[in-house]
Amino acid sequence: MRERIGMVYARLALICLLGLATAGAAGAQDIAPKPRHSASARIVAELLSHYHYRDLAIDDALSREAFDAYFDALDPQRYYFLASDIQRFADQRTKLDDQLLAGKLQTPWEIFRLYRKRVEERADYAQNLLDGDLDVKDDESVAADRSNAPWPSDEAAMNDVWRKRIENDVLSLRLSGTSEQDIRKDLKQRYAQLARNLEQYNADDIFEIYMNAWAELYDPHTNYLSPRTRENFDINMSLSLQGIGALLKSEGEYTEVAELVPGGPAAKEGELQPGDRIVGVAQGDKDMVSVVGWRLPDVVELIRGPKASVVRLKVQSGSSSTARRHVISITRNEIVLKDRAAQSRVVDLEEDGQEKHIGVIDLPSFYHDFKADDGGDKTAKSTTRDVARLLDKLKSKHVDGLVVDLRGNAGGSLLEATKLVGLFVKSGPVVQIRYSDGKRDVLDDDDGGRLEYKGPLTVLVDGFSASASEIFAAAIQDYHRGLIVGHQTYGKGSVQDLIDLNRYRLSSDHQAGSLKFTRAKYYRITGGSTQLRGVTPDISLGKLLPDPSDMTERSEPHALPWDEIRSVSFKTAGHPQRYLPTLIRRHKQRVASSGALQALEHELQVLQSERDQKTVSLNLAKRKAEQQRVEQARLNALNHRLKALGRHPVDNLDAVDRAKLPDLVLGEAAHITADLGALEHGKTLGTRTANAR
Repeated sequence: MRERIGMVYARLALICLLGLATAGAAGAQDIAPKPRHSASARIVAELLSHYHYRDLAIDDALSREAFDAYFDALDPQRYYFLASDIQRFADQRTKLDDQLLAGKLQTPWEIFRLYRKRVEERADYAQNLLDGDLDVKDDESVAADRSNAPWPSDEAAMNDVWRKRIENDVLSLRLSGTSEQDIRKDLKQRYAQLARNLEQYNADDIFEIYMNAWAELYDPHTNYLSPRTRENFDINMSLSLQGIGALLKSEGEYTEVAELVPGGPAAKEGELQPGDRIVGVAQGDKDMVSVVGWRLPDVVELIRGPKASVVRLKVQSGSSSTARRHVISITRNEIVLKDRAAQSRVVDLEEDGQEKHIGVIDLPSFYHDFKADDGGDKTAKSTTRDVARLLDKLKSKHVDGLVVDLRGNAGGSLLEATKLVGLFVKSGPVVQIRYSDGKRDVLDDDDGGRLEYKGPLTVLVDGFSASASEIFAAAIQDYHRGLIVGHQTYGKGSVQDLIDLNRYRLSSDHQAGSLKFTRAKYYRITGGSTQLRGVTPDISLGKLLPDPSDMTERSEPHALPWDEIRSVSFKTAGHPQRYLPTLIRRHKQRVASSGALQALEHELQVLQSERDQKTVSLNLAKRKAEQQRVEQARLNALNHRLKALGRHPVDNLDAVDRAKLPDLVLGEAAHITADLGALEHGKTLGTRTANAR
């Protein structure tokens, strides 16, 4: 079971910046598929069509989708292919399935060769345009996202798209304070890099793109991994090398932060956030290098480095024209298990002169040192063992309630999530697993009736709480053992297998790659899946937390659907839901009377409105005015919060270390927990102030 379930993160197929090596340049001549690719294609097709949880035949209908998906994978923002290019291969739309099953790869390679030609043409066009006048005077606009735009009808239409693109880039650099001389130099280098990037592609890279066009039609967590990507995947799982600790993905020609590794340097530093775009990288105090348009492995190579060295990242917060660009310095370090371990603290509340103490368990991941455990080490690091120890510590302080903080916890060991539930309920089922063949497993709390904590309990979640976090939160909610507060969770309720294709002896050099594919789904003990819907909180703090809806399972076009199976028998452990009307009313009253909470809500509204921007003005005056308006709105909201916290206002957004500001969301969760405890003991609720320690 452990090998099947593994340690699941929301974005395991992405590159992890823990110190990865990248493949060397293969050159344009290494562009033909190899025999191992043909053999691998047939095996992958067999595995997907017969063993994936979603029952999809590789037929003409799926071939049409794969055809579109491959073009989208190569050119997601519609910057290279013409409508006539798509039409040129139209007769292949319903033939790719037969070709895949036969291991024939001529069509995807031919499409890639055309793609490379179009990129070279666009790079040349950009160079010529940049040799001319860069004085942007047009009162036009450009779409912030072209992924749903039609393919340009002809070369003239494509030229217009690129003229606007380059004008937008010129304006962005001008607004960031780049000199006119450096603007031309920067953009010339950026667009020359586009063509150079393709010289780095080898046959494995092309095959991986094409196979993932098929694989991701089944679900977003099904991926073909080339030998190099599999190596990076294994490094990701070990979390033991040196780097900044971030999972990255490609978004068009940008490198975007998908997830921060709990306990890693970037997470500890606190400035880099999921959704940020890395537009420049510098080593220590050396010059910043623009990485817009770079391949993801090349950006990884630039960011990686030895322990204790410093990397500076120029970061764009979001994709809109008004997104702020700033520089973050991160000291590379080794990411070790203890840095991801559970920690505890206490939040002190005062009610009518009487103190209340709310314990907090901060749990960034569900971890288990399997290697030490297999070696017979009875003290091997594990989530459940650490949390039990922390609970003893908190109980010795006579806490009046407990918050388990799962914000940003993307999952981990299913075994630990199951065992952790057992610290709060006596016994019973925790989660159901249904496999593609219809078989069902039920995982139970089997610790012999052990119960470590009986008091008031809330579980704090957000949109990045995923997988094992959702299993734990769902079980606590279903058992009525505690209340879930925060934001609707991520919605990853699927289980993946990782198959090494070398087991089929496809290649004598062991270069066949691997397939990660979905074989099962998680279900709550009440029967509903955690897939897609995640866990809905009993008390929503949605306006106090960022909305990550465009980064969750619900945003994925081929996500597995929500469904339900039969429930299993279990005995509830309490009735905290009966107090929800009073608790929700009290929560709303606190928000209405708290300047700090209202300011936090307003800050998040400003950021969301910025992310929702659909078009970008190409008028410099308008663009500058809009940027100044957004910057001032963010600064006003921040100063409103600082004033409510009794602090002095600041003149710019970089003057405050936000990681050191009071955690207002945790404070509100502590208030709710204290209210719950008072209600369960039949006490009258008074007014409270909070202080975290």
